[in-house]
Amino acid sequence: MLEISFKKSRRKYPDDSEEAKIAVGLDIGTTKVVAFVGQRNSDGKIEILGFGKHISLGVQRGQVINIDKTAKAIRQAIIQAENKANIDIDTVMVGIAGQHINNTQIAGEIKRRNSDSEITKEDVRILIDDMFKVAVNPGSQIIDIIPQEYTVDSITGLDDPIGVLGTQLSSVFNVVTGNSQHIRNIIRCVKRCKLEMDGLVVEPIASAEVVLDKKEKETGVALVDIGGGTTDIAVFINGILRHTAVIPIGGDVITDDIKAVFKGIVKEEAESLKVKHGSCLPNKGNDNLVVSIPGIKGRPATEIPVVELAEVIAARTKEIIQRISDELKNANCFNKLGCGIVLTGGGARLQDIKEFTEYHTGLSVRIGNPEENIIIGKDSEYYHPMYATGLGLMILGIEKGEDLHAIKEERNERTGSSKKTGKQTKKQIEGSGERDKYRPPRPWDKIKELLYDLVSDDDMDDDFEDD
Repeated sequence: MLEISFKKSRRKYPDDSEEAKIAVGLDIGTTKVVAFVGQRNSDGKIEILGFGKHISLGVQRGQVINIDKTAKAIRQAIIQAENKANIDIDTVMVGIAGQHINNTQIAGEIKRRNSDSEITKEDVRILIDDMFKVAVNPGSQIIDIIPQEYTVDSITGLDDPIGVLGTQLSSVFNVVTGNSQHIRNIIRCVKRCKLEMDGLVVEPIASAEVVLDKKEKETGVALVDIGGGTTDIAVFINGILRHTAVIPIGGDVITDDIKAVFKGIVKEEAESLKVKHGSCLPNKGNDNLVVSIPGIKGRPATEIPVVELAEVIAARTKEIIQRISDELKNANCFNKLGCGIVLTGGGARLQDIKEFTEYHTGLSVRIGNPEENIIIGKDSEYYHPMYATGLGLMILGIEKGEDLHAIKEERNERTGSSKKTGKQTKKQIEGSGERDKYRPPRPWDKIKELLYDLVSDDDMDDDFEDD
């Protein structure tokens, strides 16, 4: 039996849910590790309590390669977040990316004993948990089970089956899997920092929590998260997640192209050039502008025409956009996107990428900043596409606590042992009325159980030592 130790918190919260849960989102990216601490307030809005960030050196194209370097980066980000939030962090909701992520649609059903009673959240949870028994490819592990429309007996196309009378409950599920070894590496990094994983979430699903609103999801939209090492895609149609994909190319490749074409500059200078002076549109009227980069150790400065810089950026960006379009078409989603594409992630800050993407796809495009389901001002340092995943993971951590609380309350009501909870708690759980009417219960505990089955006791006892 796995035993997990917890540190004593600087701030204490009662266990009776009178105070909303504090949650931590941990985004282990190719270029940075980010941690956000948040809590739902008495008005039902989620507010940020703390933040930490550190350069990522052990991750390549979204996958942990060097466990020691990644663990150290996580620890530094967590320490910063702890200090700003004035708490001790022991549990985190973690994101996962990489080309090893796959999804398949599989049907599942259960038969209920009592046809005279209504479908409950517990019934839906049992159906979803039962899908974890499906066979997956060797070396793969189920990360998430996402229901599409439900069917109760002969009633089809139900977004929310709860409250419907019937015997047979079924659905088609989007079964998301990942490579077991890559998942194991993430768990080891987290455990080295003496943290427990609250769950593991595919990163574009997390980003969607703070970037997309329910009308976009209903109409049809593709969230495209352009990170440093990967470009992650999540497609929502009729309010349901229909498809996820990972393209193993991101903003770092553009930076590498700049460094390769313009000799005598280092990667940090190439990144700065891309962000400060780069554009996806070479013909923007900057024909005479030149950026000068000081030479290394007394060598002559490198003169870089802005037009040539834009040509390098445009060539690689066009490849990324083409691969996005191909993925959407292959998944039969391209013509169903009434709201087009929403670009987020660090790559979305590239100048003119909105217009460039519209031109090459023919779809409407907007830049997605984190602003849904969260208290954040446009002047906040966190109001930036590069923080969408971390903030989304934080929100999912909060919602996990609310989901488990709701299921517990339902069980108590059925057994007659229900306890009244404070009005404030109910308001916090229901939110401000802007959240989706129905949120299917996610199989948090089942995912957590399977994740920890991947690692040995020796792995779990592997301590992390600060330098």
